[in-house]
Amino acid sequence: MIHKKAIWHDRKRNFLGLPWTFTIYELTEDRLYINTGILNSREDEVRLYRITDLTLTRSLWQKITGTGTIHCDSADKTMQNFDILNVKNSIEVKEMLSDSVEQARRRNRVYARESMDGSAGYGGDAYGEGPEFEGAEPDADDQDDNH
Repeated sequence: MIHKKAIWHDRKRNFLGLPWTFTIYELTEDRLYINTGILNSREDEVRLYRITDLTLTRSLWQKITGTGTIHCDSADKTMQNFDILNVKNSIEVKEMLSDSVEQARRRNRVYARESMDGSAGYGGDAYGEGPEFEGAEPDADDQDDNH
């Protein structure tokens, strides 16, 4: 099923690089969908702002067939780590997905807090949503004297 406003869609490719599988990937401006199966089908989705890391791997055979696998790490509870397997033009797809993730983070005011020692920062979560911090009482140092 192709969703409205799909930016990209493709099928998982077999070992020859041919789209003879029943897994379909679709990217919209705010979600990534993975549809699997023909008789018993399943549709998973992850909101793009929840994707935390992308990695592209291409074996020698994938380079020959023009495919690659994109590994995604996510803060989503049901789809924490998943692969977009054997997609054509994988380098361009990874860049498109990366750009879409950044745009979705900006739209949803999700900001990454990284530290060099590997700790995530406040509350132990590496990603905090902007609206969560709105309405907090300002520090005494931040208040104007005009109020």
